[in-house]
This record gives sequence, structure tokens and C-alpha cells, in this order.
Amino acid sequence: QREFTQKKTFTSWINSILAKHTPPYVVSDLYTDIQQGHLLLDLLEVLSGQHLPREKGFNTFQCRSNIENALTFLKSRSLKLINIHVADIIEGKPSIVLGLIWTIIFHFHIEELARTLACTYNQPSLDRSSAVDSSPKANRSAKKSAKIKERWKMSATKALLLWAKEQCSLHGSVSVTDFKSSWRNGLAFLAIIQTLRPGLAFRIAELELNIPRLLEPEDVDIVNPDEKSIMTYVAQFLQYSKSLPESEEDMQEKVREAMGWLAAQEKKLAGLLVETENETYYQKCKEMMSFMETFNQEKIPFLPVLSSKRGEAELSEGQQQMREEWDKVISQINERKAKLDQMLPSPLDSIEAWLQEVERLQAEDLPDLQDPFKAMSLFREIIVMFKDLMDCFDSHLDALQSFKNEDEKNMPLVLPEKLEEMKRRLFSNIRSTNPSTFLEYHYGLCSAIASEVKLKLNIWDVKYGAKESVESLLENW
Repeated sequence: QREFTQKKTFTSWINSILAKHTPPYVVSDLYTDIQQGHLLLDLLEVLSGQHLPREKGFNTFQCRSNIENALTFLKSRSLKLINIHVADIIEGKPSIVLGLIWTIIFHFHIEELARTLACTYNQPSLDRSSAVDSSPKANRSAKKSAKIKERWKMSATKALLLWAKEQCSLHGSVSVTDFKSSWRNGLAFLAIIQTLRPGLAFRIAELELNIPRLLEPEDVDIVNPDEKSIMTYVAQFLQYSKSLPESEEDMQEKVREAMGWLAAQEKKLAGLLVETENETYYQKCKEMMSFMETFNQEKIPFLPVLSSKRGEAELSEGQQQMREEWDKVISQINERKAKLDQMLPSPLDSIEAWLQEVERLQAEDLPDLQDPFKAMSLFREIIVMFKDLMDCFDSHLDALQSFKNEDEKNMPLVLPEKLEEMKRRLFSNIRSTNPSTFLEYHYGLCSAIASEVKLKLNIWDVKYGAKESVESLLENW
């Protein structure tokens, strides 16, 4: 029963996501459709907004390659894929397929949404929280702020449950304690709908709220409803609540708080540069890493307002200033990181520069194959540059592996994390470089020749005619 419910819920969820794909895709049988790998790649592309490498065919090798690409992408986002192997997905093993899809739902849908929950509360900016105010009102505010900060350290599961509890708390008789039996009688769904849009019933949520109907009443009105299916469905309501239009006053308040936080970060970074000016390279990096850890943690509540997808014309004056300030802070951080990379002790400085050049070349878009002959010359340039760079791979690898990370006083020269990062980039990003450039080159070359042959054959599709006309055709060829 649980496996059946999960398959139905997850399939409906995937179809709701792939409706945004171009062209739209509909899953008919999850266990079968996933075996080719295209379904996984399409799903991850829509969810991440990134273009992922893929094989275009459907033979065993190509299917395996596509699934491997999908799993590699998930691992790159630090997702733990325990006991999930390519062979099991190709065989369409139910438990493995459902486990993989649940991992994707939880990471891209539930965790992402739960992370934004903090933004529904008034988060104090750093400069305000540092001010001294001993009034009773300030003390209450400080306690509330501390409570809120502590709250969002919870897991995404607890955050989603807490949100559901709050929506239901307006209806005294509705109690939500889990993602199982609490939802069996349907009252929790009714309470959430009633809170978001008073007067609506559960069965018209799909029509009025445009929330895909992942579950039916009979799926939850059982002794032990499936927790994962209910979490997937409840997350849809959270997503709806995030899409509700925000009042101009609320938006202005969030912009003011974000501006205050950004100003504090800029001041903090400037102070860091002065304080560490005479410190060792190791200490400078350590302080910068500590700054980035705090920065990345504190920015989470502000991300929705900072990463607004509105165009420049739609932004208010305050939002435009905030976006400029955000770009300024990020630019200063990147400049600081670049300077630290340049200050790396030899030979790490040259290895880092080489890594960045290879990564820049890898990130470049491949030429458009609509004009095969023009694309060929561009491909050749890329391949020549890449081969020249890769001539240094072995020497850089040896230098990195043999680097002794201590000075004459046996103190570390470089953060161990930096060395590990460079090794990871060397092995993961470069040694296992996707050969797409070379494959595209040969594909383009074949396309160019094929196009030329077809052109000539179309011209020659006439009677031979006189000897002179045949000689002229051959000369042109």
C-alpha cells in the first residue's frame, strides 16, 4: 500500500514539474520511464535551472551514461545517495527508484521551501541587533529574535511540520503532530486551505489554488498514511503561500533590513582586511573562511528579497539600491578571494592560476553547429588551447601531491581545506573532464561533410549532359 501511494504521489509531482519543461513530458510508468535517464535529466534541469550533459540515444550505454550524469549532479550538490546505483535504476527497482525520487523531492522542493520560512518573520539586521537597548520591549524583541534564529536550525522536516501547525493553530480543534495520522481525517488540509484562502474546500484546491492533486482522500484515510507522500503534498501548499503577493509595506521593511545587513557585512569585511594586514597568509585565509561561514549562514533569511527575479523596470528605488549594494559586497568578496589565491606560496600560486584557466575554458559555451564549417575552426581553437593546458597536468599533479604544508617553524602554510579543494578540482573537474568538446567536434565535422555531400547530390540530380558540363561539376567538387 505504501509503495503504491508513493509511486502515485511521486509520479504526479514529477508530472507537475515536467509540465514546465520544453517540450512538456508526462510520466506514464515511473519505474519504466526512469530507466533511460532522460526523465531524470529533464527533471533536474527544470528544478535546478541548469543544462546537464546527456547522451541523445537510447541504447544501454547511453542510458547508463545519462543516469550517471544525473547521479553525479546530485552528488555535486552534496546529496547522500545511499545504496542508489545505476544498475538498480536501469532495472527499475521500486525501492531504489522511490528512494531516489524522494531524495530529489526533499532537497529541491521541501528543503528549499523550508529554508525560506524564516523570511516570514522580522529578522533583525546586524547593526540593529548590536545596538544596546535595555528597555523591556527590547528585551522581549531580543528573546523573540533568538527564538526565531534557533528555530531555523531545525531540520526541513520539522520546519515544514511547524509551518503546518501554525496554519492549523487558527482552527483550535485541529491538531497536527506528524505527517501521518494527523492528516487522516482531512481536517488539517482543510485548515491550511482555510488559512490561505478562507472558504475553499479541500477537493477544489487543485482548481482554485492550482495545486496538483497528488493525493486522494482514500490515500490518507487509512490507519497508517504514508509520511513521504503527505510531506510532498503539504509542501505544495507552502509553495503556494510563498507565491501570494506581498504588501508594499512588508517588502520595503525587508529591503531596509537587507540593506542594513549588507552595510554591516561591507564594514565587517573592510575591518577584516585592516586587522589581518600583518598576519601570515594562513591566518588571513582562516579569518576569511570564518567570515564566509558566518556570511553564508546569515544571508539565508535575506535570499528571497536579494534574489528577486523582477526586471530592472519593476524594481523600486530601494530594491535597485539593495541589488547594487549586494553586487558590490559580492564583488569585494571575490576580489579578496582572488588576492588570497595570488598570495598562495609557490608552486600553489601557479597551480591555482592553471586550474582557473582550465575551468574558464571548460565553462565556455560550445560553438553553434548551425554553420558547421565556422564551428569547426572554433572547435579546433578550443581543443588546441585545452591540449596545451593539459600538457601541464602531470607536473601540477606531482607538485600538489608533494607539497609540504609547513614552514621552518613547522606551522601550516595553507589551510588544509584549500589544499583539499585544489586536489578535488584537479581530480573531479579536470582529470575526469567530459569529452563533449571533442565529441561535438567530430559530430560537427561529420555534419559539415554530410551537408556538403547532400548539396552536391542535389545539384547532380540531372542527366550527365555534355562532357564539358560533367568536367565542370567534377572541378567544382
